Amino acid sequence: MRRIHVGNALSAFGLGFTVPYLYVYVAQVRGLGAMTAGLVLAVFAVAALIVLPFAGRAIVRRGPLPVLLAALVTAALGALSLGLASGAASVLLSAAALGAGQAVMQPALATVIVDCSASETRSRAFAMQFFLQNLGLGVGGLIGGHLVDTTRVSSFTLLFAIEAAVFLLLVVVMATVRTPHAPRIEETPGGGARGAWRQLAGNRAMVQLCVLGFVLFFACYGQFESGLSAYGVEAAGISTSALGTALAANTLMIVVAQFAVLRFVERRRRTRVIAAVGLVWAVAWAAAAYAGLGHGSRTMATAAFVSTYALFGLGEAMLSPTVAPLVADLAPTGLAGQYNSAFALVKQLALAIGPAVGGPMGAALHGPYVMTFLLFSLGISVLALRLGRRLTAEQDHPWAARSRVVARGGAATEPVSAQA
Repeated sequence: MRRIHVGNALSAFGLGFTVPYLYVYVAQVRGLGAMTAGLVLAVFAVAALIVLPFAGRAIVRRGPLPVLLAALVTAALGALSLGLASGAASVLLSAAALGAGQAVMQPALATVIVDCSASETRSRAFAMQFFLQNLGLGVGGLIGGHLVDTTRVSSFTLLFAIEAAVFLLLVVVMATVRTPHAPRIEETPGGGARGAWRQLAGNRAMVQLCVLGFVLFFACYGQFESGLSAYGVEAAGISTSALGTALAANTLMIVVAQFAVLRFVERRRRTRVIAAVGLVWAVAWAAAAYAGLGHGSRTMATAAFVSTYALFGLGEAMLSPTVAPLVADLAPTGLAGQYNSAFALVKQLALAIGPAVGGPMGAALHGPYVMTFLLFSLGISVLALRLGRRLTAEQDHPWAARSRVVARGGAATEPVSAQA
């Protein structure tokens, strides 16, 4: 598990190292223009949407580690070729390889965590994963920003070469991991990949969780660097430095609050924790409304806007030990990879659609924008409570279930999958 957490930190470090500077690199340093730079960012999302449906099946049949190693090698080759590419076609192909590799890393690493943890330690394992991911992203972005120089192509080539080296180092680290034996499914009812997807679609609790997950990512993560930042600049008059402070406040809140809220979260029903996150984010959007639509001073508006990002961070810290373990507990034996990939696919869809919807609204329709996403946040609470009625006690409140078993002097039981 320690090696896995090192792997999570390294993968996030590599991502944070280059992604914030992709637009500048393609549009200005390589001189390919804003259109090509926008296409590169779109290619990341498209590549993820293409490979994730196949990644889940590969994880189930081959195991998460071989798939993870293949994804890391693909991402390393994509990063290295991106640093050397000079034409639009080569840049887009390299971005596709890098995006596909990074997309597959997420469900593969999540499945390794499932295989190496028990139900009573899974929440803490995923909380540690989220903590290290944010730390890696922050440190990677900070170091990368000090290395790049827009007047020298070689500085960006070095940046992408270091990212490729990080991924290859991660290959070495993860190749030493020996996971407990987990069942591998050769065939599913109905046969092949279609049968696996039909089985997943028949799990109504998982379908409801995917709908809830889409709203979660659409209303929060999909707005961070698009609609919400555009709203802050246009409606609240937030400076670029204040926007950077807000993003830093989000990361700082996650780093500080992650383990402080873990004990609180572990002992409560997962769906009620998610419902509470919806309420926290509704307050965050109310603070954003005050920042852009209120009549306070510039200082008060800035403080309210920074508070919005900090409250989002608090909600993220509550979700990390809640949602991912719930996906794992809903998966039938041997199909954790399929379920993790499906949920990652839902996340990518939300992250692709969120900026496309929120960006124009945040820039031009200030009042409707904050009201729309405030209502989405309240909708999270409603969807979470509805999901709770479909889950078993072990899935929704595993801590209480274990406590009852221990009180009777028995051994903890495995979670029961919710089926149609």
